[in-house]
Amino acid sequence: MNNFQYYNPVRIVFGEGQIKELANLVPDNARVLITYGGSSAKKTGTLDEVKTALQGKQREIFEFGGIEPNPEFNTLMKAVDMVHANNIDFLLAVGGGSVLDGTKFVALTATLDDDKDHEKAWEALKGYTRDIQNALPLGTVLTIPATGSEMNSGGVINHSERHAKLPFGNPLVFPQFSILDPAKTLTLPERQVMNGVGDAFVHVMEQYLTYPVNAKVQDSFSESLLKILIEEGRAVKANPNDMETRKNIMWTATMALNGLIGTGVPQDWTTHMIGHELTSLHGIDHARTLTIVLPGVMRELKDSKKDKLLQYAKNVWHITEGSDADKIEQAIVNTENFFRELGLPVRLSDADLDASAIAPILSQLEEHNMVKLGEHRSNDLAVSERILRAVI
Repeated sequence: MNNFQYYNPVRIVFGEGQIKELANLVPDNARVLITYGGSSAKKTGTLDEVKTALQGKQREIFEFGGIEPNPEFNTLMKAVDMVHANNIDFLLAVGGGSVLDGTKFVALTATLDDDKDHEKAWEALKGYTRDIQNALPLGTVLTIPATGSEMNSGGVINHSERHAKLPFGNPLVFPQFSILDPAKTLTLPERQVMNGVGDAFVHVMEQYLTYPVNAKVQDSFSESLLKILIEEGRAVKANPNDMETRKNIMWTATMALNGLIGTGVPQDWTTHMIGHELTSLHGIDHARTLTIVLPGVMRELKDSKKDKLLQYAKNVWHITEGSDADKIEQAIVNTENFFRELGLPVRLSDADLDASAIAPILSQLEEHNMVKLGEHRSNDLAVSERILRAVI
């Protein structure tokens, strides 16, 4: 196991009916900007529940809606303008990972000077926001389990005009608290639920499927999370109203990317970087880009990942018969079949794309300097091309 430091200051408030705790979690005299996505927060009553919980004390409440499923830079800059115009001093994100990611970005860039062309914010994003020294405090009310953004300090922002989808991270935007009410997931469309399971699954794989460093805790934790997602992903498809299943999916998705299983171990993230370009160019749901790309990563890199692939085959899928090559291939096939069970794509053709989509993706990877990917920093554009060709 490698040396590491682990820090996570997020207070988790988990369970049904816990939105009422906002009364105790948000400062009494805060000027609060509630951020959310589309109309679902209003239709389901979650937004009203949040506002009711915040009533009283000396708080002033403002709203900013319309944050997209892949949060757009220009939309978020409008939120920054609103922060400046109303002297907002606390942000409350109500929604899924995109709303949470976008709100973190607002928290960081609202502390830059009030530059109407927002070039400083764009330059900060290109630098992954690492150099920003101040941020507004924020909390979250999670409604879609998937990204783990409720318990980490990173996110991803899309800039459609520049054909860019870029990650960022800064410890200043760990949420002060996150409320996780699994009942809020019952109204989600099946597609979003399955996307969430797929997203969490690949988050675990990016931190687990590298090479062994004798990190028994992290490996065992990762394998357990993967097995839970397989079991509960199937269960929620069969019985979407089971609250115990919803609870387990919500907490597993949080644990998949709160930093714990990634401490002291190598990480990959090739699947995500290629997937981001698929979203940017073709508007494909983030999770669905991941389930398309991951099988290609597994097959193309099966030699460098051999030991962990065999471990994955044995400990997650209980594959013990056959040659090493047979075990690895069966583990990959099982992974693909699981995604298919959930209605998730595993080929570019499943998203109505063919080989002609590959060259523009490679150009975008080069443009964004994603040319040394993977745990060994050895996945260049030629490797990325082979990964993509493996999933045509």
